[in-house]
Amino acid sequence: MATADQLKSLIKAHNDNDNEKFKTVVLQIAAYEAKLNHDSFARELKKLADKTGSKKANIFNFNQQLANPMLEMSFPNDRLEDLIVSDDIRERIQRILNEYKNRNKLKSYGMSNRRKILIEGKPGTGKTFTASIIASETRLPLYIVQMDKLVTKFMGETSTKLRQIFDSVENSVGVYLFDEFDAIGADRSLDNEVGEMRRILNSFLQFIEQDSSDSIIVAATNNQKLLDQALFRRFDDVLHYPMPTESEVKHLYEYKIASFQSTFAPSKKLVEKSIVLSHAEIIRVCEDAIKESILDNCEITQSKLLSLVEERLRIYNKKEA
Repeated sequence: MATADQLKSLIKAHNDNDNEKFKTVVLQIAAYEAKLNHDSFARELKKLADKTGSKKANIFNFNQQLANPMLEMSFPNDRLEDLIVSDDIRERIQRILNEYKNRNKLKSYGMSNRRKILIEGKPGTGKTFTASIIASETRLPLYIVQMDKLVTKFMGETSTKLRQIFDSVENSVGVYLFDEFDAIGADRSLDNEVGEMRRILNSFLQFIEQDSSDSIIVAATNNQKLLDQALFRRFDDVLHYPMPTESEVKHLYEYKIASFQSTFAPSKKLVEKSIVLSHAEIIRVCEDAIKESILDNCEITQSKLLSLVEERLRIYNKKEA
């Protein structure tokens, strides 16, 4: 079934006589129904959408996405307030969202919205979650590029597949996430980079330079030092995600546990002990504590959380050994 937001978008598009927007929303609903294996209903919706008159535009291409194994499609329902980051990062994400929502106004002045974003940070700091939030807040589908299916050992094949990805970017409006981006964006001057990887990077640079679609492209990497310097000027914005501060660690515990156990407040010792963990790891600690509380029918204590933090730290120590 269509979501409340999609129904409102349909009504608004109808009232504004915006056939392009109307068709896009119908096709988004069709794709969602197809994902639920409601194939007959999805095909019927697509046929109805095809009859909707509109000028040539970049719209959600239902058939193309279902047939493209390199793209994993989803419809996130996350919100910016769910992301615990610094005020600076939050404001920059808000700027991306605001520019997208007012992109037509910007176009009337010959300006374009930020739509090519590079996010750098250690694993678990919120890079993928940010792409999910951008998709949800802009009411666009999220497409995660499957790197294992994109990068192959055969000469020239990866560049061909990369072209297919950017064809989708052009023809089907959405948020496209290139996770583990250093797999194709590694510095061409590195001694261990073979000629084929350099050709792949050159292809990406060419495609992203030429791209003028309405889609949003998000590239995420764990180490920006590995990236070729030529990439940075191709992106409209670069976000650096550090490990959480003490304030953010405290906020994470409050956000995840207080909703389950309203009397909980993290101790200073717990916060200090958790400072070496990423956002995702702290959330996992909280979820483990909540599950134990449910199963054992007991309250979440500081000692239990400290024990779970120690458990994760031991994993690190074993890895380093």
